[in-house]
Amino acid sequence: MSEGPVNLNRVRKQKARAADKARAEENAARFGRTKAQKAIEQAQADKARVALDDHRLDKD
Repeated sequence: MSEGPVNLNRVRKQKARAADKARAEENAARFGRTKAQKAIEQAQADKARVALDDHRLDKD
Protein backbone atom coordinates (compact mmCIF):
# COMPACT_ATOMS: atom_id res chain seq x y z
CA MET A 1 0.00 0.00 0.00
CA SER A 2 1.68 3.23 1.13
CA GLU A 3 5.23 3.65 2.30
CA GLY A 4 4.25 5.23 5.61
CA PRO A 5 2.65 8.29 7.14
CA VAL A 6 2.52 11.44 5.03
CA ASN A 7 3.30 14.84 6.50
CA LEU A 8 0.48 16.97 5.14
CA ASN A 9 2.29 20.22 5.96
CA ARG A 10 5.24 19.14 3.83
CA VAL A 11 2.96 18.18 0.94
CA ARG A 12 1.12 21.51 1.19
CA LYS A 13 4.37 23.47 1.18
CA GLN A 14 5.74 21.51 -1.80
CA LYS A 15 2.55 22.23 -3.72
CA ALA A 16 2.81 25.96 -2.88
CA ARG A 17 6.48 26.04 -3.97
CA ALA A 18 5.60 24.38 -7.28
CA ALA A 19 2.83 26.93 -7.90
CA ASP A 20 5.17 29.83 -7.04
CA LYS A 21 7.83 28.48 -9.38
CA ALA A 22 5.32 28.10 -12.21
CA ARG A 23 4.12 31.68 -11.69
CA ALA A 24 7.71 32.94 -11.63
CA GLU A 25 8.53 31.18 -14.89
CA GLU A 26 5.40 32.61 -16.51
CA ASN A 27 6.32 36.13 -15.38
CA ALA A 28 9.90 35.67 -16.57
CA ALA A 29 8.64 34.67 -19.99
CA ARG A 30 6.20 37.56 -20.10
CA PHE A 31 8.28 40.40 -18.62
CA GLY A 32 11.84 39.17 -18.28
CA ARG A 33 14.37 40.84 -20.50
CA THR A 34 17.97 41.60 -19.77
CA LYS A 35 19.25 45.14 -19.62
CA ALA A 36 21.14 44.53 -22.86
CA GLN A 37 17.98 43.40 -24.64
CA LYS A 38 16.14 46.50 -23.42
CA ALA A 39 18.98 48.72 -24.63
CA ILE A 40 19.02 47.08 -28.06
CA GLU A 41 15.27 47.48 -28.46
CA GLN A 42 15.48 51.12 -27.39
CA ALA A 43 18.30 51.79 -29.86
CA GLN A 44 16.33 50.17 -32.67
CA ALA A 45 13.25 52.25 -31.83
CA ASP A 46 15.33 55.44 -31.74
CA LYS A 47 16.93 54.60 -35.08
CA ALA A 48 13.54 53.91 -36.67
CA ARG A 49 12.14 57.19 -35.29
CA VAL A 50 15.10 59.17 -36.61
CA ALA A 51 14.83 57.51 -40.04
CA LEU A 52 11.14 58.36 -40.18
CA ASP A 53 11.78 61.96 -39.16
CA ASP A 54 14.54 62.26 -41.78
CA HIS A 55 12.05 61.37 -44.52
CA ARG A 56 9.45 63.87 -43.37
CA LEU A 57 8.62 66.68 -45.75
CA ASP A 58 8.67 70.08 -44.07
CA LYS A 59 5.89 72.44 -45.10
CA ASP A 60 7.14 75.93 -44.30
